[in-house]
Amino acid sequence: MRPQVTDRDGPSERPQVTRSLVPPMSGEDTFGEAEGAAAQHHPILGSQEEGLNDVQEMIKTEKSYPERRLRGVLEELSCGCYRFLSLADKDQSHSSRTRLDRERLKSCMRELESMGHQARTLRAQVKRHTVRDKLRLCQNFLQKLRFLADEPQHSIPDVFIWMMSNNKRIAYARVPSKDLLFSIVDEEMGKDCAKVKTLFLKLPGKRGFGSAGWAVQAKLEFYLWLGLSKQRKDFLCGLPCGFEEVKAAQGLGLHSFPPVSLVYTKKQAFQLRAHMYQARSLFAADSSGLSDPFARVFFINQSQCTEVLNETLCPTWDQMLVFDNLELYGEAHELRDDPPIIVIEIYDQDTMGKADFMGRTFAKPVVKMADEGYCPPRFPPQLEYYQIYRGNATAGDLLAAFELLQVGPTGKADLPPIDGPVDVDRGPIMPVPVGIRPVLSKYRVEVLFWGLRDLKRVNLAQVDRPRVDIECAGKGVQSSLIHNYKKNPNFNTLVKWFEVDLPENELLHPPLNIRVVDCRAFGRYTLVGSHAVSSLRRFIYRPPDRSAPSWNTTVRLFRHCHMLHNGAPSSHPTGEIVVNMEPEVPVKKLETMVKLDATSDAVVKVDVAEEEKEKKKKKKKGTAEEPEEEEPDESMLDWWSKYFASIDTMKEQLRQQEASGIDLEEKEEVENSEGLKGPTKGKDKARAAKEEKKKKTQSPGPGQGPEAPEKRKPKIDELKVYPKELESEFDNFEDWLHTFNLLRGKTGDDEDGSTEEERIVGRFKGSLCVYKVPLPEDVSREAGYDPTYGMFQGIPSNDPINVLVRVYVVRATDLHPADINGKADPYIAIRLGKTDIRDKENYISKQLNPVFGKSFDIEASFPMESMLTVAVYDWDLVGTDDLIGETKIDLENRFYSKHRATCGITQTYSIYGYNIWRDPMKPSQILTRLCKDGKVDGPHFGPPGRVKVANRVFTGPSEIEDENGQRKPTDEHVALSALRHWEDIPRVGCRLVPEHVETRPLLNPDKPGIEQGRLELWVDMFPMDMPAPGTPLDISPRKPKKYELRVIVWNTDEVVLEDDDFFTGEKSSDIFVRGWLKGQQEDKQDTDVHYHSLTGEGNFNWRYLFPFDYLAAEEKIVISKKESMFSWDETEYKIPARLTLQIWDADHFSADDFLGAIELDLNRFPRGAKTAKQCTMEMATGEVDVPLVSIFKQKRVKGWWPLLARNENDEFELTGKVEAELHLLTAEEAEKNPVGLARNEPDPLEKPNRPDTSFIWFLNPLKSARYFLWHSYRWLLLRLLLLLLLLLLLALFLYSVPGYLVKKILRA
Repeated sequence: MRPQVTDRDGPSERPQVTRSLVPPMSGEDTFGEAEGAAAQHHPILGSQEEGLNDVQEMIKTEKSYPERRLRGVLEELSCGCYRFLSLADKDQSHSSRTRLDRERLKSCMRELESMGHQARTLRAQVKRHTVRDKLRLCQNFLQKLRFLADEPQHSIPDVFIWMMSNNKRIAYARVPSKDLLFSIVDEEMGKDCAKVKTLFLKLPGKRGFGSAGWAVQAKLEFYLWLGLSKQRKDFLCGLPCGFEEVKAAQGLGLHSFPPVSLVYTKKQAFQLRAHMYQARSLFAADSSGLSDPFARVFFINQSQCTEVLNETLCPTWDQMLVFDNLELYGEAHELRDDPPIIVIEIYDQDTMGKADFMGRTFAKPVVKMADEGYCPPRFPPQLEYYQIYRGNATAGDLLAAFELLQVGPTGKADLPPIDGPVDVDRGPIMPVPVGIRPVLSKYRVEVLFWGLRDLKRVNLAQVDRPRVDIECAGKGVQSSLIHNYKKNPNFNTLVKWFEVDLPENELLHPPLNIRVVDCRAFGRYTLVGSHAVSSLRRFIYRPPDRSAPSWNTTVRLFRHCHMLHNGAPSSHPTGEIVVNMEPEVPVKKLETMVKLDATSDAVVKVDVAEEEKEKKKKKKKGTAEEPEEEEPDESMLDWWSKYFASIDTMKEQLRQQEASGIDLEEKEEVENSEGLKGPTKGKDKARAAKEEKKKKTQSPGPGQGPEAPEKRKPKIDELKVYPKELESEFDNFEDWLHTFNLLRGKTGDDEDGSTEEERIVGRFKGSLCVYKVPLPEDVSREAGYDPTYGMFQGIPSNDPINVLVRVYVVRATDLHPADINGKADPYIAIRLGKTDIRDKENYISKQLNPVFGKSFDIEASFPMESMLTVAVYDWDLVGTDDLIGETKIDLENRFYSKHRATCGITQTYSIYGYNIWRDPMKPSQILTRLCKDGKVDGPHFGPPGRVKVANRVFTGPSEIEDENGQRKPTDEHVALSALRHWEDIPRVGCRLVPEHVETRPLLNPDKPGIEQGRLELWVDMFPMDMPAPGTPLDISPRKPKKYELRVIVWNTDEVVLEDDDFFTGEKSSDIFVRGWLKGQQEDKQDTDVHYHSLTGEGNFNWRYLFPFDYLAAEEKIVISKKESMFSWDETEYKIPARLTLQIWDADHFSADDFLGAIELDLNRFPRGAKTAKQCTMEMATGEVDVPLVSIFKQKRVKGWWPLLARNENDEFELTGKVEAELHLLTAEEAEKNPVGLARNEPDPLEKPNRPDTSFIWFLNPLKSARYFLWHSYRWLLLRLLLLLLLLLLLALFLYSVPGYLVKKILRA
């Protein structure tokens, strides 16, 4: 039986379901062990879900210390993971587990061990300012836990519960068996085992999918238990008290079976009071973009409905629903701690057909027993927000309170009295009681109606005469009618207001609804779109506290004291703040921030630090080792010089922010740990703080270390490079003009999954101001207060205005490839109103990081043409060009913003050169206009180099130098100083947009949410009724300069010997040297071969010539070449300037053997050693502090460099040394002084003086043999020769002795 949701006259009863017990399923003894591991995830999963929901609620309601709760959640996760590991480790070798079970358990153990370690690490990183980011990481843990808890292969089927009617299955519920498993180990027990749970039945089959199946068909309460047969005695272990078993007739073996039914012995009478106050941000169920919502509350077997509120997404019912005669069974303390849940469903009432389901939420009431008093802190209950869900998606919030009151023995007399209806018009509807409903106060809501933008067609007809209706808490106001939307989409009457009663608690403020209707013929009104402002907090005006100082400001102090011209300290009237803005004075790295009061004497003195004095003395001495960086030549600088200097500054700032963020986190962690350890650590903490401060004061400043000369940069004026959109830096330029997206309603059931972007039908531009009435008298009595504009004083006119828009596109980075070769051919396309510019002719071939350097001038008319689109397309030879990505900029918000985003404020004022002032208004004129618009006293110029604005005095240079070097007096420097610190001006001060380059993401409508690259640009806007601006800045890409690098390889030494001699087996090498510039491997050059080097020494006297194109600002070599013979255009590559030298062993009948190499970065490479002995391997590995040189500064370098190679252990070893000379010339110098390649003319090199051993053995074999034998075996040969002589003498002696003896004997 399905509950009827159309009857709202009184309570209706759901069908009563008889309580019965499902007999336990029996199985083998090994039955529960297969899924025990999966069941162990549930305690961890449940605590994580509950904890993260608590953290989200604390952040949403702005409760204090959400980071502590998140740390606790991560601690629970870490402990739960380690507890799982300890339990799973015991069961890992269980004999009944299959291989799948064992492998899955190992996987789960690995994942949870890693998760526990990550949670512990993440816990230490949770800080007050990082809660939201860390919460998202915890959500990833939750998703991984859900994945691990899901059993991939169930050994037990799930439990199905069917509702039958006339033998037909009309609804069902499916309960996973792993949630019902019983185990004697608590961690392995299913989360719903042996518990009374509420089940919601849904439609079976296809009817259960989509919005039709979201409504609940029936609600059942079940007690389910699933376990082994031998454990059946425990199946009633979790049954609530108050039940008695009715067993079957005794028989053989029947005593072990469960009872047939249960008898309730303890029941309690209760009354439920549902205080339904409000809902917000509900689902738009009607095609009008609105709904007719009512709420239906289900509790036990009763249900009631609130009244229907027509055409609203934020209904305020303010209604109390009373449920009488409620009987609950169980012990009183169990009902108090764990009451039944309340189901609240939101429906949309339709005049025809059934009500449409809009969402559902659950709540638990606050229980009051009869013996408890109805008093704080638990009673009366406070209103709370409950998240409404539509399927798996959120669909609004419900603000309500629920209390369950026990009816005592005396009946309802002991219950708190119910106040009768106070509103006769609402009939028998009881409002929320005074103690629960919010305390109301009178507020005034002022609405700024500026205009409407980008309205789409409604019912195939264009919007022509729109109007805006504002509604909040039943009150509202209508804007004036726009008579012709195409000609002027702005409103004539700008400010209107209405008064309304709102809660004192700002968190309980009802939403404000914005509706746009089109007034058509015959009095018809068609809804265009609507927007619900869910929170009014950011629009609430709070009068300044006059008891406190009227304003506080932050002044940056500089390293030097502010002195008068004669050197004595200056004296100023009380209340003035003097800020010295001399641009020549360098700012300290760690700026001192001091709070100054408006009424205090504002002359600030800062003593020069001792280290600064010492630094000045060192500078005066001027040693040769630390040369001062000379100021660059102005004629050599351009806009790109400023840009690249700014890029370096941005990178340095990001590194400092990361370092300071780490220090801040460590400090906060120390404070947390100190707080946990107790007050006994206070002295240690103070001592540590002092030591840290001492270290900071003693640490060397920038430029004082041994590497200071390398870090010194030339003095170049910089701009601000934002790594994100300018809107994110300046709060979307919504300082007084906000943009509200208008959404259309539902047009069919298939649109439930549509995104918000798809539902946007236009934008409403305006603003809101909410404040209590009456206003303080001093606010309305301020000078120039116009009651017509209320709190929107000083807003500009919204009449149409013609504007010159100048778009500068610098470059794009990380573009998404658009061609099959993994590259793109990008070009710029700009669209503003009817103007469409496509720079198709200047596409850049095969680049994903193109440098455009283009500027475009467009004339536009605000407000009709205010949305600028800058797109990057991929050029194609055949077919249409593909859109890579685009970015959209709302120029109107920028143009009218108080941050003055029309033209950025430069760092210094200059009338010529690369830093020329490009705004048609000079700084003094801009300052005068800002003071006039803000009703600020000033500016007062004088004496020279001084300007006073309000109670601020800015000082600076009083002269300017023109192109001819002549100095003229000017006030522009001090005026620019005041503009750069306009945020310090009391009451009206705000940060002005500096000269900048912003980085915007490129998006493609066909790939929503995926960034297709980033585009660096900036936009200037100049009103056409003002003086015309100058010519656009030249930001065209720099052309590379042509250079020629001449490398002479003189000698090599200690080269490893690779070859074995054929005759003698002696080690030798046939050495030659190969060199090339990176990116020009195909143009590599080789020396001749030094044959048969026996000592590793080689002599070459060989010259390489490497012409190349070089960009000095980027320190890159530019190479243009075709990728293949089929390429249409040449592709430009930018490669680091690196020279590679390699040493090889030449072989005649096999591949040459690589011996070693070195790669020299031509911008910074180690200075060569003077001799071969001084050349060591550490010069290349960086283990020795060797001075670095740049060939572009030194021009000529000569020395010895080591050549390295990796051995079998993948370690570097020295394989040789090379003596080379590098000489860099420009193309013009090379043309004037030509030289020959190798040893050729002109300016030939001498032939190397190689020893006689350098020959080819097969051309002169006798000479080779003589050398080999004599060089290696000369002592052996001499011994053999001496032995032969001795043997010859002995032979002659033996030969002559017999004859001599015969002569002697015969005396012949």
